[in-house]
This record gives sequence, C-alpha cells and structure tokens, in this order.
Amino acid sequence: MLLRKYLLVTESQVSKCGFHIVKKKRDVLYPKRTKYSKYRKGRCSRGCKPDGTQLGFGRYGTQSCRAGRLSYRAIEAARRAIIGHFHRAMSGQFRKNGKIWVRVFADIPITGKPTEVRMGRGKGNPTGWIARVSTGQILFEMDGVSLSNARQAATLAAHKPCSSTKFVQWS
Repeated sequence: MLLRKYLLVTESQVSKCGFHIVKKKRDVLYPKRTKYSKYRKGRCSRGCKPDGTQLGFGRYGTQSCRAGRLSYRAIEAARRAIIGHFHRAMSGQFRKNGKIWVRVFADIPITGKPTEVRMGRGKGNPTGWIARVSTGQILFEMDGVSLSNARQAATLAAHKPCSSTKFVQWS
C-alpha cells in the first residue's frame, strides 16, 4: 500500500536522504510532487477495503467508522492532541517508550476559487490537501502507553476529524 512509505519520515530524514515524495512544512506532511497539480475529488468507497484495517505497528489505535475525506489540518490536529495528552499524562515516560504512527496521508490536492470571482476561467488554485478514508481504516496507532491513557488520547483525537472513529486494541 502507498501509505507505508510515509509512516516514519521525519524532517531530518527528508533533508538527509533526499526523499522526494514527502515535504514537511510547519509540522505538516504533504507530497513534494504529484503527477497532476489538480485532481478531481472522486468518490469515497462505502465498502470496507482489506488494506489498512488491521493494527500493524502499535497495540492501540483509532479506526474510522465511515468513509469520507480527512483534511491535512484535521490529521495534524488529531496527532497533536494525542501527543499533548501523552506528554501531560505521562511526563517524561512517553519520550522514552511511547510511539505514534500516522497511517493516513493527505495526498490529494483540493482547489478553491477566491470569493466574488465570476464563473468560468478554469479550476481554482490548490488550497489544501485531503486523504480519502475508507470504512474500517486505521488512522493512528499507539504503543508504549497504558490502556487508559491510549483510550483517553483516542477520545481527544476523535473530536478533531469530521468522521466518526472508534478505539481498537490489538488482540
């Protein structure tokens, strides 16, 4: 699956190894280059795809209950909510043991026209990035934390994206 390439890329790795796919700007990952600068929104599949529905890295995770689109801002806000909760609840312990994996990547550009612009004259300029999410897809994974802390962090992160999510545990 395409998302596995982007999981553990940090800013130092992007600059050191010349990784040409991911660029980091203000703590937000987005593609450096795409084949086309403007895409169509497309439809989000209503069915459950087998890819990305199982926990692959961590013990706990958040899973989407509905298909839809997630903006890059919602993904980053949820990630920050999870990390903030762990830093408050566990203080220095999270830095030693804790890990978070982001399993979705916003790789589709969204365009928008400025207000009060007449009809026609082509499609607008790219304004942001979205990720298509299918039903049952894992959004975030956590490891090295207790069950209660992971559940509280997942509850905080569930308020950020527009779609509904649920907490899952590795068994």
